[in-house]
Amino acid sequence: MAKQTLRQGARQTQRQRLTPLQLLIGQMIEKPIDQLTDYVNQQLIDNPALEAKPNEEGDWDDTNPSPDLPQEENHDDFADRYDEERIPVQEQTPRQDPSDSVSFYDKLKEQMGETELNDRQRQIMEYLIGSLDNDGLLRKDTEAISDEMAIYHNIDATPDEIAEVLQRLQEFDPPGVGAQNLQQCLLLQVKRRKEGRMKDLLTRIIEKSFDDLLKNHWKKLQQQLHLDDEEKEAVRAEMRKLNPKPGAALGEVQGINIHQVTPDFVIDTSDDGQVTFTLKRGRLPDLEVSEAYMETVNSIKNLSHRDKEVLPMLKKDMDNAKMLIDALLQRQVTLTKTMAAIIRRQKKFFLDGDEADLTPMALKDVAADTGLDISTISRVTNEKYAQTRWGIFRLRFFFSDRYDNDGDEVSTRKIKSALRDIIDHEDKSHPLTDMQLEEEIKKRGYQTKRRTIVKYREQMNIPKSTLRRQ
Repeated sequence: MAKQTLRQGARQTQRQRLTPLQLLIGQMIEKPIDQLTDYVNQQLIDNPALEAKPNEEGDWDDTNPSPDLPQEENHDDFADRYDEERIPVQEQTPRQDPSDSVSFYDKLKEQMGETELNDRQRQIMEYLIGSLDNDGLLRKDTEAISDEMAIYHNIDATPDEIAEVLQRLQEFDPPGVGAQNLQQCLLLQVKRRKEGRMKDLLTRIIEKSFDDLLKNHWKKLQQQLHLDDEEKEAVRAEMRKLNPKPGAALGEVQGINIHQVTPDFVIDTSDDGQVTFTLKRGRLPDLEVSEAYMETVNSIKNLSHRDKEVLPMLKKDMDNAKMLIDALLQRQVTLTKTMAAIIRRQKKFFLDGDEADLTPMALKDVAADTGLDISTISRVTNEKYAQTRWGIFRLRFFFSDRYDNDGDEVSTRKIKSALRDIIDHEDKSHPLTDMQLEEEIKKRGYQTKRRTIVKYREQMNIPKSTLRRQ
């Protein structure tokens, strides 16, 4: 019989930790202009060392436009219901008076007040609520939140403590709030349903077959669950009732269902083919470190020992003010470089507005063009919009996958656009089968297989030929 022995030894590991400035830059880059303005205004209230520069013209809008840029060489129907990439330009709807309504975050804080929490848990809960995105989700892990709370709020909360409080937040309304990803968001909603076979089916699909759900593979799900056609449609209908964006359920304020978009970029296309862009400032103030505060710090150095005890706190305020100013400057540089790279690659689209002219482009391509990390490009393009002559678009709209077309790379969006055009002009009394669609798409120069046609058709939520017949 083999003997088991225990050995004790030392092992050295490396763990990279971001500096406070790097963390702050990441936060500033990720925030769209409206959220950034709210954050900066709150910092002006909280930090006495920070001041807004006087504005002589009374208008904080806008930054200098960019120079002209030379030309350089999949969602399913479930997600697309709540994630439209293209938003047409329209007249803005006046905002409802906030005094007449309750904001999404205020609604959560009301529920927090009705929850039994100690002071430490309450601090953590408030930070978690403030960290939710517009969808009502918490797209950060507990370790990152632990670091942020320690650096910015001097609260040493462990990831386990944060996870415990987060679990309480996920019990709030609307169902799904506080989830850390889409899968968890849907499971939290299903968890509140009455016990029964439907709840079991929904849970099984989300837990075991989530990829098939996202790809809209209902035939495959039907076979896995041994459902007849009627049962499949019933499950599908119940699944569509789930809300992947619980934060949008209350709108910006309770009673408002329209999400207003403030573009971070305005892209101008002139008739002579020049493309320029402006990085919007909105109502974001210019910041500076208070001269009066610096004089106070300098005068304390010459005072008694008792007065000097407050010096570290005052210096911390000044350091935080300088760090925020540096982070905002880095945000401007990073967003400008990123948009310039996007326009270089997609200039043809900005000239004619034809979606089929979007070239294949991934995050890594823009990262290579700018010399920035791919995670930084991901932060820049998250929840931000660009206003163009052709409409207002999410930045992610300009990215698309590649398809190898006999050695030539083309955008999958271009193939989808051609496929949709073929189906739009087909004989509705005799709609084209997938095999016929394959033949038609090849006539347009795309060497696409039938299984790819089926995949793209399902991604665009276009039913098969028998269901398109009129």
